[in-house]
Amino acid sequence: MGVPEYGTETRRREPGLPQTYTLFTPGGAQCAKICRDFVHGSLETLGLGHLSDTAALCTSELVTNVHRHTLGDVHLRTSVAMTHVRVAVYDGNERLPSPRRALAEDDCGRGLFLVGALSDLCGVTPVGVGKGVWFQLNR
Repeated sequence: MGVPEYGTETRRREPGLPQTYTLFTPGGAQCAKICRDFVHGSLETLGLGHLSDTAALCTSELVTNVHRHTLGDVHLRTSVAMTHVRVAVYDGNERLPSPRRALAEDDCGRGLFLVGALSDLCGVTPVGVGKGVWFQLNR
């Protein structure tokens, strides 16, 4: 009773879910990489490596939109639940994003379509002053 004997198998318990990981970062050229690495590393650490590359790419697209269109700070929230992972990128601009149809020769304008195609669910949530643009990946 109490202390396990040597050689006794111990199981690592999965942390209680849901869990939320938050990052605040100033906007700027390195912001997308910082956020992408944060999401990728968080999911890898939790044993969700099969979602980490897709989540990192979608995160990068959303953060890049903040950098290009709002020039403000970024608040990133990653929530891990039993059935899904949700990543939300918040900024202080109330203007809602609108997907546009990029021409073949355009080098930008496909980010929101890419996030929509790669995620299981995505959307925009107005919050106080600003908004949260998010995507969800099923586990």
